[in-house]
Amino acid sequence: MRFDDRYLEEIKSRLRLSDVIGRSVKLRRAGREWVGLSPFAKEKTPSFYVNDEKGFYHDFSSGKHGDLISFLQETERLSFREAIEKLAGEAGVPLPAADPKAAEAEKRRQGLTDWLDLAGKWFEAELRRPAGAGARDYLERRGLPEAQWSPFRLGYAPGGRTALKDYLIAKGARPAEAVETGLLIAPEDGGAPYDRFRDRIMFPITDPRGRVISFGGRALDPEARAKYLNGPETPIFHKGANLYGLAEARKLLHLSQREGAPQAALVVVEGYMDVIACQRAGIAAVAPLGTALTEEQMELMWRSHPEPTLCFDGDKAGIRAASKAIDRALPLLKPGRSFRFAVVTGGKDPDDVLREQGPAALAAQLAQTKPFVQQLFERELEAEPLDTPERRAGLKGRLRAAAALIADKDLAQAYREDLLARYDEALRPAARPNDGGGRGYASSGYGGGAAGGARGRGGRRGEGPAFIPPPTPEGRAAARALPRRLKVVQAAIAWFAIQTPDALDPYVERLADLGFGDSNLADLAREISALYVAHPGLDTSALTGHLARSGMGDLLTDIEKAARQANAPFLEAGRPTDDARRIWSLAFDVVIELAEVESALDAAKEDMSRTRDAAHLRHLRSRQLALQTMLNDGTVFADPET
Repeated sequence: MRFDDRYLEEIKSRLRLSDVIGRSVKLRRAGREWVGLSPFAKEKTPSFYVNDEKGFYHDFSSGKHGDLISFLQETERLSFREAIEKLAGEAGVPLPAADPKAAEAEKRRQGLTDWLDLAGKWFEAELRRPAGAGARDYLERRGLPEAQWSPFRLGYAPGGRTALKDYLIAKGARPAEAVETGLLIAPEDGGAPYDRFRDRIMFPITDPRGRVISFGGRALDPEARAKYLNGPETPIFHKGANLYGLAEARKLLHLSQREGAPQAALVVVEGYMDVIACQRAGIAAVAPLGTALTEEQMELMWRSHPEPTLCFDGDKAGIRAASKAIDRALPLLKPGRSFRFAVVTGGKDPDDVLREQGPAALAAQLAQTKPFVQQLFERELEAEPLDTPERRAGLKGRLRAAAALIADKDLAQAYREDLLARYDEALRPAARPNDGGGRGYASSGYGGGAAGGARGRGGRRGEGPAFIPPPTPEGRAAARALPRRLKVVQAAIAWFAIQTPDALDPYVERLADLGFGDSNLADLAREISALYVAHPGLDTSALTGHLARSGMGDLLTDIEKAARQANAPFLEAGRPTDDARRIWSLAFDVVIELAEVESALDAAKEDMSRTRDAAHLRHLRSRQLALQTMLNDGTVFADPET
């Protein structure tokens, strides 16, 4: 089914953007626009704007921008087609007619879905009948009371060979249809079909919209050949392209986002009961369907969350599953699209933790995660002893090879640098105590600045502006407080920004608060930020002229002198502009992250409840030391292209 522009405009013309968005975001009128708190980020001051006349929204806190369709895709985790179908229903616009073959296929799929839904209701009823006594006892022992059965549509398949078959045929199903759904098995010798699921607790498997497309069954007989059994591949069910619990996980993610909380985690666990345990604790969770995670399942998760958490058991099978996930994910990684890893401690699974320790303990354990790069490094580090030069060289080669598998060129380079830095740190003969993981660990602080730093607003070096803005009282006050000593790396970053103002584009909103990482440059940063916002496209001449007229001429001289001592490659004469901006942006990201970490440390020290969290403080201090090491020893200037 295709949706042309005229059809999409017809839907938009019948629905007012502010009405649809206003159902989940509290909006107030602001002139011709509506304004409210961001649904994408936690904030106290409204920066989310909706314009009905132009038909778009813009969120200044997250940078997200879009129309009615993209809003539903972002907030309700719907696909493009799903969003259109929902909006078309609200607008009263019929869906466009599909071609005859597609319509026939859709009718066939709908028929299969109807029989599966009917079977699901029958399984639910059987769980409460006398035949389901054993299943009820099992669920009670697993800490799942009757009140929790209906939300997850749990059921029971009786032990009879044709109990479900007889029921479906009585309702009008043809045996061939029931076989096609996967509910029945047709013997190869041509015998009569019989029930696939017998004496099993039943878990319905749904598509992202919540429609039943198959079932999984947990055997009650301890001697059963297969403890868990999933339905077969059918026209509407493909194991590698679906996830158990995804529809409910989407709802939980949307609920947490709508309430203004920080982005909730999407956790990938191993079994049906683990998914149910997590979702009962308010944690969005999904599970693969009896197979290792596939590329299709990863893409499906990334549509709902940029960095899902993979939680595997700590046994050999769990370690193998994590390793397979790493190998499959590496070529697919991109900026803003990765995974984290978590292990539930004590040999438990999420269902055990929920029953024994409660939802708070489960949430706390799942929050203890490792980034993808760390999990990858630890896997390779533990692959063999490093007691010979050959084995150490082998580790380095494996790390390079792993980074090379990433299709995104910039991310592959960042991984190579990070992994080799971790290698150097791990093999350092006498590491200092509490050194925070070494210089390589700081590379995880690199991020949006590298790409964003290449964006400009058109200002060109050396051109005279139409005017030089007059000095401000704040500028004169800053000029009177000349610094006694500047940090050379931070001075180099500031000097590059003064010489290339348009490079500040992605940083300007944070510049006033975070500065250039040196308290002596804080007033200068605020002055530049205010000027940049007031006069977009400001070039070097206008900026330096304004600062000089404000009485900052001596400060600029001090900054230039200090910057020359830093040996920053982005200030080298003749270096290509794009290279210089990239290296500068990476270095600036480290300075910004250090400022954020130090701010978090100050907040933790002031808040006595946080200071009791020793692990949290250790993490912050470790990160602070790692970042400071990069600034002090010059590795912050490492060229990512060499």
